[in-house]
Amino acid sequence: MNTTMTTLAKSVRYIIAASAAVSSVAATSVIAQQKSDTDNIEKIAVVGSRAAPRSVAESPVPVDIIGSDELGKNASSDLLDQLQAAIPSFNVRQQPISDAASFIRPVNLRGLSSDSTLILLNGKRRHRASVIAFQGGGVNDGAQGPDISVIPSSALKQVEVLRDGAAAQYGSDAIAGVMNFVLRDDADGGSLSVRHGEYYEGDGDQLVVDGNVGLPFTKDGSLNLSFQYKTVDATSRSVQRPDAQGLADAGNMSINSPAQTWGNPEIDDDLTLFGNVKLDLGDDKEFYMFGNYSDRVATGGYYYRNPQDRAGVFSKDVYDYDWDKDSDGEFDPTRKIWLVGDMTSNGTGNCPTDVTLVDYVNGTSVDNILNTADYTSVANNPDCWAFNELYPGGYTPQFTGEINDTSLTMGTKGEIKGGVLDGALFDLSGSFGRNKSTYTLINTVNPSMGSNQPIDNAFEAGSYIQLEKAFNADLVKSVDLGLYEPVNVASGLEWRQESFEIVSGEEASWKQGPLASQGFSVGSHGFAGFSPEAQGINKRQSIAAYLDVEAYITEDFLLGAALRYEDFSSFGNTTNYKITAQYSITDEISVRASHSTGFRAPTVGQENVVNTQTSLVSGELVQSATFPPTHPVSALKGGVSLNPEESESFALGLVYQNGDFFMTVDAYSIDVENRIAQTDKIDITQADVTALQGIYPSPELLLGGKITFFANDFDTSTQGVDVVANYGMDLFNGSTKFSLAYNYNSTEVVDPGQFTTGFKIRRLEEGIPEHRGTFTVAQSWDQVSMFVRANYFGEWFATHADEPDEFSSYGWSETAGSSVTLDAEVSYFVNDSITLSIGANNILDQEAQKLQQGGAYGVVSGKYYESGPFDYNGGFYYAKATYSF
Repeated sequence: MNTTMTTLAKSVRYIIAASAAVSSVAATSVIAQQKSDTDNIEKIAVVGSRAAPRSVAESPVPVDIIGSDELGKNASSDLLDQLQAAIPSFNVRQQPISDAASFIRPVNLRGLSSDSTLILLNGKRRHRASVIAFQGGGVNDGAQGPDISVIPSSALKQVEVLRDGAAAQYGSDAIAGVMNFVLRDDADGGSLSVRHGEYYEGDGDQLVVDGNVGLPFTKDGSLNLSFQYKTVDATSRSVQRPDAQGLADAGNMSINSPAQTWGNPEIDDDLTLFGNVKLDLGDDKEFYMFGNYSDRVATGGYYYRNPQDRAGVFSKDVYDYDWDKDSDGEFDPTRKIWLVGDMTSNGTGNCPTDVTLVDYVNGTSVDNILNTADYTSVANNPDCWAFNELYPGGYTPQFTGEINDTSLTMGTKGEIKGGVLDGALFDLSGSFGRNKSTYTLINTVNPSMGSNQPIDNAFEAGSYIQLEKAFNADLVKSVDLGLYEPVNVASGLEWRQESFEIVSGEEASWKQGPLASQGFSVGSHGFAGFSPEAQGINKRQSIAAYLDVEAYITEDFLLGAALRYEDFSSFGNTTNYKITAQYSITDEISVRASHSTGFRAPTVGQENVVNTQTSLVSGELVQSATFPPTHPVSALKGGVSLNPEESESFALGLVYQNGDFFMTVDAYSIDVENRIAQTDKIDITQADVTALQGIYPSPELLLGGKITFFANDFDTSTQGVDVVANYGMDLFNGSTKFSLAYNYNSTEVVDPGQFTTGFKIRRLEEGIPEHRGTFTVAQSWDQVSMFVRANYFGEWFATHADEPDEFSSYGWSETAGSSVTLDAEVSYFVNDSITLSIGANNILDQEAQKLQQGGAYGVVSGKYYESGPFDYNGGFYYAKATYSF
């Protein structure tokens, strides 16, 4: 930034900090309530009950309702970050150098994987993303959930979060809970806002323009349209790798600084459009339609490939071969080999294969191989090839993903008049959802092709496509059985079809070139393209039927039960139930409880995905392939067909409401059996290669690499407590509201299974803080409003990527202490239409957990652990202007 911008940035930070201090003083003086029209409206939830919508206090299960105004009080425009600030049991984190998981970040509710939370849009199931989290996931290892980030807060009326198992009501995935995103449906008015911000470090520049408009749709309906356009620059929290710096010091003029960037990806042309249509058909019937179109391009980095350490290029371990034996025929682990490819068809290039980077006699390393006679002889021989000729300073692949997301739901609902179903409410709908992710690699090579690389060294690696279709028929009717209130009886049918498609990449991205037989890895380096062998579409269908009853048995006692049967074409059927109850002890105090069973069906992607990537294992880059669990390679290592996860949940809660004070305390227990996750990386041995001969083509290319697949491998037990409290009153001639939310969540792996190592167990049990809380004070006057929010994160297990903790002495992992960050915003209402705001997240620039000065620090090329519970980039400030009409 220039001097003027730097001065302005500092001024904005001082203003924000001062405003936060004022709010903090007010907070310690008295608890009060913010005064606004939206806050005075009783919050009504659709999820949790199939009876008439209930208030949060009357719900027999815990439900959070977050309004669009509250979501907007955040420096981030990403809905995931906004939700994390509002819901303590909801966790999301940045994942640099994690393939497509860097672009579609997996989330956690109550410490379970992202695909253990069911996502609804206007009460209808949201389709999954095509992206599967292969790297650095921890709890989300191998998860495939919906892409929530495509939903802009400008399109939302509110978000309803059901913190309770609900598979018996809504079907697969609702083990941890349900999140229902309710779209705006206004027929008039609207808003337009522009937001600009950046990190205190001066990077991550972010521009967001969003808007919403409500229009009449004929004289009996409404059309509500929303959009968001966003661009985000990359961040860098990098340090120069010691090995790269050593090469530069030795005179290699092709070394970049830093050689490897560690930070958030760059996001270009992120455009999202949402529409919501309602039309009154008369006779108490309504037509509805809603959907979205979203598209964005994101670019992130990979690990640096050192030009004098070729282990990341070759598919085989050079220490296993004859060229690594010393003069006595014994293996010499200290001798480094610089492998050279022979580009002739019959091996007549007279290329040296035994070229060392170590003076074998004196035991000294070569500082710059470009200055050696060995390199000169190779570079001057057209039949021989070394990648130093193309990238004398090494290379760092760049990974680009274009994510396209579309959906459309249409239906009609209303009241049946006459007949045996007189007075019953019906809802008939059909839904379509599609998510496509297309991957491109630049600044990389297909090592097996040697000198025959694409001119621009770019590879289109192919695409994943997730496609879902559904038809629903729901019926609700009140039946008088002589109880305090009529029994609400709900029933319905659902048909769903899911498909996961792999589209092959261009030939160069997966081709087995002439150097494959010489030990060079196959496919675009960093992320190999999908081959024609992997290409194809896999489908699954399911049908479901449910019955849900609920009624007040007495004036004070609400009782409900649900039963759901589902049959899947892949693994068979499952039946689940749920029982809920709430009893009002007094007008202010009630207790509630629930018990349920649930399930999560394996996704079609987890059952059929094929992927080859370069992974970090024990500090070294190795080829790692993911196969379907029934693939011959997987079956050889123990892979079998996937079955659904099964869960059992118990919850007990207390609700207290007295005037402006409201508090809920809910304890829960969730046991999950046969959890589905990606296995740890498994070695392929010579015995495996021999066994695969004639079953799998060229199995010898797997030797020295790793494979993974999905498996039902372990059981977990999760216990926790949620506390939510709000209180308010008039203060300082304005209105103030205090909000407290706290979550304690502890997960234990009770049966590790065949593939779950101690390291994975530790990540599952300690990777997310057990204690998480937020405390918010919001103050408003006629022309000014402000808030300050404190975020508490308990201690957690800090680690990088998938490196096991036995490498902790080298700086790969440690237990990180607790942290507190502060967010704040100040808004000035110029008039009824224009609002100006400034704010910041992490206003005191609380530093994330730093990597130890060991092996990880040099290989990662980053300053912080990637698994932290809050943004490692530091403080972020912004300014926003909103025009409402």
